[in-house]
Amino acid sequence: MTTMPVTLDAALSDVSAEIDRQFDLLLAIPDDPRADLYRAMRHAAIGGGKRLRPLLVFATANLFDVAHACSARAAMAVEAIHVYSLIHDDLPAMDDDDLRRGKPTVHKMFDEATAILAGDCLHALAFEVLADPETHPDPFVRIELVMDLARASGPNGMAGGQKMDIEAENTRFDLTTVTRLQQMKTGALISASVEAGAILGRVPPEGRVGLRGYAHDLGLAFQIADDLLDAEGDEAVVGKSLRKDEVAGKETFLSLLGPERAREQARMLVDQAVAHLHSYGKEADLLRDIARFVLERDR
Repeated sequence: MTTMPVTLDAALSDVSAEIDRQFDLLLAIPDDPRADLYRAMRHAAIGGGKRLRPLLVFATANLFDVAHACSARAAMAVEAIHVYSLIHDDLPAMDDDDLRRGKPTVHKMFDEATAILAGDCLHALAFEVLADPETHPDPFVRIELVMDLARASGPNGMAGGQKMDIEAENTRFDLTTVTRLQQMKTGALISASVEAGAILGRVPPEGRVGLRGYAHDLGLAFQIADDLLDAEGDEAVVGKSLRKDEVAGKETFLSLLGPERAREQARMLVDQAVAHLHSYGKEADLLRDIARFVLERDR
């Protein structure tokens, strides 16, 4: 097993390098007419991004001494789902964005059809990776990983939240509905990242209560911080178009609470997330640091 670096910056750097290495191996460009499809997937998946979700997989799995190779494959699968969602979210039929992670979006760099297929392939590859015995020798662990990520990605998770987000352009949402939207669109995949680490560690569901509370509160704090970045951030630093929700007239945590109450709520959620880890010692410090980082990030 490889021990994660002690500092958050070092952990983020190491995880980014590991995920890039995994995608580089998985997405070797073939010498046939699929070459541009693979180039499009590599363009979206390799380089850039916070890699917060993969880091959550590693940080949670390390609580239970999971082998580094197993954590790396599960982390890559979660990131593949995240990247697929970004590719599709940027399409003209969705947010119609030109910039992602400081680079042209996939449909701008290649074309719309290739972008759709690149997203489709990353979605499929995530489950192919999880189902492979290389990810974990126990088939029951593998099927639970597949089930949980599928649930987090589908109509009761990320994709359902994205549909609610589209409807938000034409409907006034109250705070309860915005909270549910963001729990699905953003929070579900963050929760799946933490859950994956616990599943790899063979922790029974009843033993995951604290981790689930941590992930729930972290997901909401992350989205509030994202809303604040969207309103106050620098596009050159963030690496994507900003202030589109305000232009579209969508209700967000920021529009409903105002900047100061939103910051206060995010701080409270981070404190709650950290409190959920009370049964763990120093081995959970990286998870605690990730929660605090959510409030400080500038991208």
